[in-house]
Amino acid sequence: MHTKIWTDMFILGLPVLEKIARPVIVYLFLVVGLRLAGKRELAQLNPFDLVVLLTLSNTVQNAIIGEDNSVTGGIIGATTLLLVNYLVVRFLYAHRRLDRIVEGKPEVLIENGKVKKSRLGREFITLEELQAAAHKQGFASLDEVQSAVLEPGGTLSFVGKKPAPEEERHVEVLKRLDQVIQEVAQLRRMQSPPPA
Repeated sequence: MHTKIWTDMFILGLPVLEKIARPVIVYLFLVVGLRLAGKRELAQLNPFDLVVLLTLSNTVQNAIIGEDNSVTGGIIGATTLLLVNYLVVRFLYAHRRLDRIVEGKPEVLIENGKVKKSRLGREFITLEELQAAAHKQGFASLDEVQSAVLEPGGTLSFVGKKPAPEEERHVEVLKRLDQVIQEVAQLRRMQSPPPA
């Protein structure tokens, strides 16, 4: 009985070459598939996208491990995935042009304070999702945003308007306070008796 447990855990059910080839094929498929699906899938902007990403891993699990449930097979598959990812990242780092093709380019969603609705539509991002992302980064509304960029990795980056509305109000209050101080000083000069 103990021999069967050890055999099931460590003896491969598939040839080693197949255990290496399966994760490589699935990895390449997922890289291309996620690239074609768009940056939105990586941004995880809504619960539906998160569900897709979570179930995607379960869907391709059998393609990676095949009929082999051994620990050795899992280690070989995981090691292959990590190694392929390491090599791809290092290769793309050295070849920036190819990296831009694989990852894509940033997409400007808000430019000079104006929302680019056609670009939102191209990325399948609703205005409400963009507003929710802006709230997460500390903006009360999109009116406070100068620019927003959907990065190739799916991250949304926001830059606030300069100066921020609070800063504008602060500057305006200071200007008015200076005016009041000057007016008070003028009134005091006018009311003070002339020197003898």
